Amino acid sequence: MIRLFTGLEIPPDLAETLGMLHGGLPGARWIDAENYHLTLRFIGDIDDALAHEVALMLSQVRRPSFDLRLDGLTSFGGRKPRALVAAAEPNAPLMELQAEQERLLQRIGLEPEGRKFMPHVTLARLRESSSRQVADYLATRGYFRSRSFPVSRFVLFSSRASVGGGPYVVEQAYPLLTPDAGRPQPSQMLGSGA
Repeated sequence: MIRLFTGLEIPPDLAETLGMLHGGLPGARWIDAENYHLTLRFIGDIDDALAHEVALMLSQVRRPSFDLRLDGLTSFGGRKPRALVAAAEPNAPLMELQAEQERLLQRIGLEPEGRKFMPHVTLARLRESSSRQVADYLATRGYFRSRSFPVSRFVLFSSRASVGGGPYVVEQAYPLLTPDAGRPQPSQMLGSGA
């Protein structure tokens, strides 16, 4: 069995900037900067045969490259916050890329994603943080806005079945279309690592 999900990589310089937001929030378990990503579609624990079918199906995605920006920090979980995240602008190319993956993966029998897609990068998992502590943290740092960065591919990640936070391995990369490029080809084969 292998645990898979699709996502976007965060450029190293932006990951470093996000990493500087660590600290100042009691009860936060901070994600290492090299493990930052934006999940497009969680797939879950599947066998090798289905993993290869997923990898092949994802190669059918034909979407243009686009620019993306992270815009603001927030938390998930309401009164019992469970994660601190950097929200991504839900622009049309991002939303269409995610929706196409959802359709393709349902076509091979995966259950529909149960939650509405809210594009974000998880910065910390929260266990003991109170809603007041999170609100105080967001009051001082919540106005974060990144530079716009190019998204030229999405990837199929694997992870260990653990508490979360990595390490994540790029199993396969799928280039997005550029105006002067032809048909993209996956850059790696499943199981070869990154």
